[in-house]
Amino acid sequence: MYLCIVIKTQNTMKPKLTKTDQKLIDSLVFNFNGKDETIRNPFSGEACKLEPRGVALHDYIKGCEATKLYDNLRKGLTLFRKLYPEQYYVLLD
Repeated sequence: MYLCIVIKTQNTMKPKLTKTDQKLIDSLVFNFNGKDETIRNPFSGEACKLEPRGVALHDYIKGCEATKLYDNLRKGLTLFRKLYPEQYYVLLD
């Protein structure tokens, strides 16, 4: 019999951003000195804490969804998935 132990470590490496990704991040307006906010998935009820940049990106994605800007929505989702993979699967998947 074998015992498998999985140790979860926090990935401290920053994902490599494309020029398009960086341009999108630079266009977002958010409070640099703000505190983390809790965002809730309206469908599942699950919640996650996000830093101000993540909240701004989440709001951008939801705005693109509401206004049917699907190309921008796809770009925002791809970037959110790169920067916040765990939160992506709770909030936007």
